[in-house]
Amino acid sequence: MLQITDVSRRFGDVPALSGVSLEIRQGEFFALLGPSGCGKTTLLRILAGFEEPDAGTVTLDGADLLTQAAHRRPVNLMFQSYALFPHMTVAKNVAYGLERERLPKAEIRERVAEVLEKVGLTETAGRRPDRLSGGQRQRVALARAIVKRPRLLLLDEPLSALDKKVRAEMQLELKRLQHEVGITFVVVTHDQEEAMSLADRIAVLNAGRVEQVDAPVTLYERPATPFVAGFVGANNLFRGTACTGGLSCEGLGVLAGPDGLEEGASALLAVRPERVVLAESGAERDSAGDDADAAEGVEAQDGSGDAVEAVQDTLEGAEVVAEGQGTSPEANAPDVNNAPSGAIEGAGALRGRVADVSFYGGVSHVSVLVPGRDGVVLVATQGATRVQVGSSVTLTWAAEDGVLIPQ
Repeated sequence: MLQITDVSRRFGDVPALSGVSLEIRQGEFFALLGPSGCGKTTLLRILAGFEEPDAGTVTLDGADLLTQAAHRRPVNLMFQSYALFPHMTVAKNVAYGLERERLPKAEIRERVAEVLEKVGLTETAGRRPDRLSGGQRQRVALARAIVKRPRLLLLDEPLSALDKKVRAEMQLELKRLQHEVGITFVVVTHDQEEAMSLADRIAVLNAGRVEQVDAPVTLYERPATPFVAGFVGANNLFRGTACTGGLSCEGLGVLAGPDGLEEGASALLAVRPERVVLAESGAERDSAGDDADAAEGVEAQDGSGDAVEAVQDTLEGAEVVAEGQGTSPEANAPDVNNAPSGAIEGAGALRGRVADVSFYGGVSHVSVLVPGRDGVVLVATQGATRVQVGSSVTLTWAAEDGVLIPQ
C-alpha cells in the first residue's frame, strides 16, 4: 500500500533521516519506534505533507504522494495535543473537516453520528472539550480523524497525554477501532509497551536509520542489531567473540548461545531476564532437597559430579547479607570484593551475589552482581521469590535462549 524508498532529510548539518525505506501494508497497524531525535516524527510529517524530503520517493497505492498538497492527500494526522477547537461542541469538532469539503448536511450528520457511536461519545456530542476527560478528548480527536475515511491515519504519540490506567484502556480501544474501520494506522511512539501492544509490525529507528522491522514478538525475542538489543526490553548484554557453544567473554568464560557466527568474530550475546534460571547455592538453600535439585541441575549441564562438588564447596558458607541490615545502602549491599568468582569452570553457568530484589507487575526482578562483569545480570521470575539480598546464586540459560548479534 505505502512504499517509502530511500527517503532522506537534513536540517542544516543534522541528518534527520538517512535513506529510510519501508513498506506498510493495507489495513496494518504499523509503529515507528525509537528514542527522541531518531527521525520518526520527521518521517510522519513527510507522509502528512508538512515536510518535503531532500531525496527519495513515497507512493500510496502506486501514486506519487509527494506531488500532492497536504490537504489533497488521502491521509489524516492526529496531533499529539489533539488540537480540538475549544469553542465548538464535540459534534462540530468532528464535523469540521466534512463541512470544509462542503458535503450535504444530511450526509455530515449521518457520518458524525456513526463515528461518535463507534468511539462511544454519542452522549457527549453537545459538550465542549473543556467538559471532557483526557480519554474523551483523545476519542474526539480520533473521531475527527477517521470521519473523513482516509486511506492512511497518522498518529503522533497519541496516548502520551493520558494517565497510565486510561492509556491502557485506550490502547485496546485504538486496536479495536482500527480493526473495525479498516484504516491503515501508522503510529509514532517512544513507548515500547505501547508499540508492542498496538502494532502488527514495528520499525525501530535510530539516528535517522531503520535498525529492524519485525512483528512485536520477533523484535523482542530476536533483536537483529546491538541497538535494538539494548533499546527494546531489558536484555542482558555480553560482549565477546563467537565460539563453539556460544560466546567467549573475557573474565566470564564461554557463555551459552547459538552457533552460526564465524568463530572468532566480534559479537554481542543478548539474553532476556526471564530466560535466566536462578538457583540459590550452598548454605543459603532453604532445604537439603533444594540443594540436591541445584546439584542435579548443574550435573545435568556438565555431566560431571566433580564439577558439582566444586561449585558447592566454593559457595558453601558464603555470608548472607539480609535486607534491612545497616544504616545505609552501602551497608546493605553485598560485598562484591569477597564474592565468589563469576565463571563456573566447565559448568556453563555464572555465579554471583544478589544485589537487589524488587516485585512489581506480578514479577520478581532480581539483580545479581557477577565478578568479572560491569553492571548486574537481571533475572525475572513469575510471582514472588524467596531469594534475598546477599544470597550466593548460580545463573544458567539454554543456548537457544540467547541471541548472538554480529558487531
